[in-house]
Amino acid sequence: MITFLSGGTGTPKLLRGMRNLVADDQIAVVVNTAEDMWLSGNHMSPDIDTVLYLYAGLLNTDTWWGIRGDTFATHKFLERIDDGEFIAIGDRDRAVHIARARMLWDGLSLTAATERIADALGVQARVLPMTDAEVTTYVETAGGPMHFQEYWVRHRGEVAIDGVVRMGEREPAASEAAIAAIRDAEAVILGPSNPVTSISPILECGGIREALEEQFVIAVSPFIGDRPVSGPAAALMEAWGMEASSAGTYTLYRDFCDVFVQDIRDSCDVPGSLRLDTMMSDERRAEALAWEMMAIVRAVERRRG
Repeated sequence: MITFLSGGTGTPKLLRGMRNLVADDQIAVVVNTAEDMWLSGNHMSPDIDTVLYLYAGLLNTDTWWGIRGDTFATHKFLERIDDGEFIAIGDRDRAVHIARARMLWDGLSLTAATERIADALGVQARVLPMTDAEVTTYVETAGGPMHFQEYWVRHRGEVAIDGVVRMGEREPAASEAAIAAIRDAEAVILGPSNPVTSISPILECGGIREALEEQFVIAVSPFIGDRPVSGPAAALMEAWGMEASSAGTYTLYRDFCDVFVQDIRDSCDVPGSLRLDTMMSDERRAEALAWEMMAIVRAVERRRG
């Protein structure tokens, strides 16, 4: 089994390529939940749903969120009644949010609810929330703390920020399933997701770093020079007090990282890194990067054997 730590869109793109090489039931994905929020009484878990929809064959890979071909009748009708919602939720996507909210209100853990939704969608990969505790990423603005979804979706990342904080349970325990998925894996891969809002919340869960230190770990940088391939990683890294580059990313992972991957075009020099083409602009290029990842994993297995 290969285990991924995932959030945002970077790692799901790599997962799309990996599906062509590794059977779904041989993949586990520990997913960031610090961008979850309750919206209109329903529970939105965007990073979990992106992975679920990918493995269910439903994901809109033009946007890398939501369901392909979804309709937005409910969202549009809400706008007629009041101010509506700041994020456009498709009708089938909303059904998943409603179902998840019901399960949570009925006392299921987020892990159990995710498993039930995965079964209903025919997902064979193991999709695992990082924790069952509530943890949320906020950005610090002149007007006070702002939920990451508000910052990135409503304001399109155009609000000045001077800090990133996690609110909710302090030092949340990672779920037992997430820890087991790391410890039982042949290798763990941190895809090119946002280091601050996608990967670090997972690393902050109790037990995750310790489990990674005992595993073979490959980490892929989301940066090319001082620019992320996509998303607000640069602004968030700077607000977090870190260098917005592959070097800054490596400092977050170096305690447990065995192979650090940089793009071949990256001008930043991280000594000892492996240079590969990490621009997954289509499925073919994502598969090529996945081949490189698996070649490393198999080589390590042969040395161990």
